[in-house]
Parts: sequence; C-alpha cells; structure tokens
Amino acid sequence: KKADSCEFISCSCTTKRLKNVVMDFFPVLRWLPKYHCREYIWGDVMSGVVIGIILVPQAIAYSLLAGLKPIYSLYTSFFANIIYFLMGTSRHVSVGIFSLLSLMVGNSYEWNGNNSNVTAFNLTLGGLSAECGKDCYAIGVATALTFLAGFYQVLMGVFRLGFVSMYLSESVLDGFATGASLTILTAQVKYLIGIKIPRSQGHGILLTTWINIFRNISQANQCDVITSVVCIAVLVAAKELGDRYKQKLKIPLPTELVVIVVATLVSHYGKLNEVYASSVSGAIPTGFIPPQLPNFNMMHRVALDAVPLAIVGFAFTISLSEMFAKKYAYTVRANQEMFAIGFCNIIPSFFHCFATSAALAKTLVKSSTGCQTQVSSVISAVVVLLVLLFLAPLFYSLQKCVLACIIIVSLRGALRKFRDVPQRYHMNKVDTLVWCVTVFSSALISTEMGLLIGVLFSMLCIVVRTQRPRTALLGQIQSTAFYEDDWEYESLCPVPNAKIFRFEAPLYYANKDFFLKSLYRMTGLDPTLEAAKRKKNEKKQKEHLKEGNRGTIVKGSDQADTALHLVPKQVDFQTIIIDCSSVTFLDTAGIITLKEILKDYNELKITVLLACCNPSVIDSLKRGDYFGKDCKKMHELLFYSIHGAVQFARDRKLLADGSAV
Repeated sequence: KKADSCEFISCSCTTKRLKNVVMDFFPVLRWLPKYHCREYIWGDVMSGVVIGIILVPQAIAYSLLAGLKPIYSLYTSFFANIIYFLMGTSRHVSVGIFSLLSLMVGNSYEWNGNNSNVTAFNLTLGGLSAECGKDCYAIGVATALTFLAGFYQVLMGVFRLGFVSMYLSESVLDGFATGASLTILTAQVKYLIGIKIPRSQGHGILLTTWINIFRNISQANQCDVITSVVCIAVLVAAKELGDRYKQKLKIPLPTELVVIVVATLVSHYGKLNEVYASSVSGAIPTGFIPPQLPNFNMMHRVALDAVPLAIVGFAFTISLSEMFAKKYAYTVRANQEMFAIGFCNIIPSFFHCFATSAALAKTLVKSSTGCQTQVSSVISAVVVLLVLLFLAPLFYSLQKCVLACIIIVSLRGALRKFRDVPQRYHMNKVDTLVWCVTVFSSALISTEMGLLIGVLFSMLCIVVRTQRPRTALLGQIQSTAFYEDDWEYESLCPVPNAKIFRFEAPLYYANKDFFLKSLYRMTGLDPTLEAAKRKKNEKKQKEHLKEGNRGTIVKGSDQADTALHLVPKQVDFQTIIIDCSSVTFLDTAGIITLKEILKDYNELKITVLLACCNPSVIDSLKRGDYFGKDCKKMHELLFYSIHGAVQFARDRKLLADGSAV
C-alpha cells in the first residue's frame, strides 16, 4: 500500500507539473476561468470592435508596403489576434500588422524577386500545382520569411535570449522607426500621384525612389493627385480634432473607415478606374485559401533577412507589453511574450500570412477604449472575419492612392520625432547623436542596415564614454564632510597638502592610459618623470661635490646658481586621494595600474589613498594583493568616505610635523 501511495503521489506530481507547463504556455487557461464578465465585457467588446474597424483599412493599406494582395493582410490580422489571445501575457497589447515589418517584408521580396526567376517558382494553391507569377512568388517569400522570423523568436525564448533587446536602446528604436517612416513615406508617393515606377531595391532606396519620382512626375494621374489631397486633408484634420478633444471623445473617430467607404463609393459610381485610369485595389476574394507549408526551398535565401525582422518584432512587443503592464500594475513574462509573438508568426505562415508584432498606435487606442483583457482581440478577429467572409469584394473599386494616404497619415507620430530633437539634445547629446545616426542610416542606406548601424554606434558610444570618461579634482564644501568638483561649483575650499581625484568610469584595460594621463595632468605631477629628474639631479650633485673635492675653483655667483638649479622640485601636496565611487569594476590591468601608482608616488614620499570603493572593487584589490600580504595595510590605504581619507591624511601630517619638531 505504501508503494502504491508513493507511486500515486509521484504520478500526481507529474500530472500537476504537466498541467502547470501547459497553463504557462497557454496563459488564457489561467485568466479566462476567472474572467469577470459583468465588469470586463463592455470594455473588451467596445475596444475589440474599435480595433477591428481600424484594422481593416490599415490591413488593406499595409498590403501595399509588403507588396502583397490585401486578402493576405486580412488573414494576418485575423490569425495574429487569435493566437496572441491564447498565448500572450499582456492584457492590452494589440498584435497585428506593423508598418515597419511590412516594409521589411516588401524589401525582402523585392530583393529576392529581382535576383531570381519568378516564373520558375512553383507554388501549390488549393491543391493545384501551377507555375505562378509575381503575386504568388511574393506571398511565397513572405511566408518563408515569416516562418523563419517566428522560428528565431521561439529559439530566443527557448535559450532565454531576451537580453538581446537590451541593446536596442530607446534612441535606437525611435531612430529606426523614424528613419523607416521616411522610407515608407517615400514608397507611397508613387501611389499618391498615380505614377508607375519600379520599386527600388538594395541600398539607397530613398534617394533612388525620389530620383525616379521626379523623372516620371509628368506622368502623374490628376485624379489620384486630387483624391490624395482631399483624403490627406480630411484624415489630418480628423486626427488633429481627435487629439484636441480626446478627453471628451469616449472612442476615437473611425476616420479611416469613413474615408475608405466614401472613396470606394465615389470611385465605383464615378468609374474613376475606367474614365481616369486611376489604380484600384482590384478583386479581393472571400473565405480562406487552404493552408499549405511555407516554401522551405526559399528559406536559405531569406535566412538573414529574417534576423532583423525577428529582433524588431520581439523588441517592440516586449517593450510595449512591459510599458502597459507597468501602467496598469500587473506583470508580464518576457520569455512567454517571445513564444507568443514567435507562434504568431509560425502558425499563420501556413495560412498565407506575413510578419506581425505589437503596434503602439493600436495598443494606445485599445487601452483608451476600455480594454480589460485579450478577449478584445477575439472581438477584433470576429470583425476581420466578417470582412473576410462577406465584405471584402466591396472594396474592389477602392483607389490605391487612398490606402497610401492612410499609411502616410499614420506616420505622423514617428515623423513628429524631428520636433523633439532640440529637447532630446538638451537632455542628452550622445543619445541625440545615436538617434540621428540611426535615422539617417535607416533612411539613406536601408532599414536593416540602419538598425545594425544604430546598435553598433550605440555600443561604440558606451565604449568611448568609458574610455574617455569625466575626471575632476574635488574641493571641500565649507564646514561639511562633502566634496565636489571645483570646476562645477564655486566657493569650494581646497584641501591642504592633498589632491582628491575622481574618475567616473570603471578602470579597465581600455582606459587605464587615460586614467594615468588625467591623474598626472590634474595633479601636475608625473611620478615617473619626477623620479627620473630627481635621479638626474642627484647624479649632478654628486659630480659637483667630486669636482669641489678636487679643488675646482668656482666663482661665488656661479656656485650659488648651480646649487639653486640642483634643488629638486617641491610639490604642494603629500597625499593623493582617489575617489572610487564611480568605479564599478576593476580588471587585471586596472589593479596593476593602481599598484604602479601606489609604488611610484610612494617613492616620492607621496601617499595614495582610495575612498568610496564598492565591495566588488575591494574584492578585486584584495585578490590582486593591493593591500599587501594578508591585507595588513588595508586600514591605511582604503577608506569608506573621502572625508575619512582626508582626516587620516591630516592626522598623519600633524604626527609627522610633531616628530620633526
């Protein structure tokens, strides 16, 4: 019986563990049974409907960025909402099509499409094998790219590589979004004015596209130009009114939907496509295309393109999840968020979808309209499903220039970042430089290279700031035990017979030379040179004495001048105190540097004291035998405050003066 009991306990523990694993992987199983229907349902339904209404026009519009048919954008919006509902830990994040990712998907397609034989690409649609052209090839590239991006994100979750997002600073992400926004805007200009130019590829897309636009400006379609001007005016005016009266409006104005409906009706009944040759969306089928495997033969060609796609997608998702979790006082699991966004890419890639992530604008709308849980995502998916099943063909006559207007107006937030540059510069000059470098590299080179350059330049700035950090000599605040930079503050009292040096960075192999140069320059004494001068003077003195002993006759004045010349330089301090409060760590080179300083200055009868060291620095010094054998000199060389070191130096000076008397 006892054995049976133990076996039962073991089995129950295993079952419980399995249950916890499943519930952790599908967080919906934890919170949905505890759902407060009366309290939450109205806010979730309201926000879900609003987001669904916004999703439809944006999904159709962003298909232009990805170079895909609108139906694929609707599929993406539908599946992403369902999967994140099951796997996400954030209550407020809205996952779906994101303009930056759509642009990156489109760029990858153009690059691979123009470097391969499109007509040779074989894809199975609806169980039928057929040679397919540009549109078929585009979704083939997009699904392969999306599958790989999701696979990378899941691998990051498995190996807990979420720390990678730490290297995407706010300045890098903002600069990347702003630079990509310039590229997105440029890509939509051809639709605004109704000209047909090839989509640029490779580096320098922005400049190449503008050159092609100006070369073909004479072919602009007047109908598209007029429509674009009217639509942008209406959309911008509505957005400005919405921002001004957002406190009074319970839900945002569905301006995009109204514009699309009105523009579609005008285009249909005015026969703008037939009469004025205005480009329209074309036929959008209803229902779902049968699922199929992503094209694995294509994956080796898009493997590198999927890396920045995966990193940008999970970085934006995790940052938004944590931001809204902090705002509404709950927690999210970053690792689970990587799994969620990874499977939001992997599973939909079998259903002709492309890359997704969390989007700031839709998440802000979602939270402002009363969202409480991810039930709102299901409501949004239902709205998209209705369009997929019944309403999609009604958008046949919708002009592409209207979709371009919606995309451009949606970039207002990112483009407004240029107005914040003076404030950003006033706050932090280095971060502003990182932002500018990322913006211009993303816009002028490529979005992927811009992200890489931004990250590398940001890390380079950190290295440079630790290699050449701020240094200072400190003075005492009168009648206190506090010491500050005498260049920054006035009326500080110099400490008699002592120099207090502050180094505001870790001391390691890359900045040890700068540390020594700064110390020698600010104290006005290089111990190595001073020791060499003194040895030289001592040698001259000995030679002079020898000559005197031999009876060398020297005139009185010449003898006095020679004696004066041979007197060693007198320094105005006997103690150097190094403030280590900003030294976060020491490596082997840093420890050796401090030991050399201690030895060199001691030879000149100058004491070197350390103050305000943190425990890790003290431990490094102990292991490096800085305090001698068994740390016997530790109480004479290390102090927990600058004032303690100053008092020790004063007492030692008084003792020395007393002994001399």
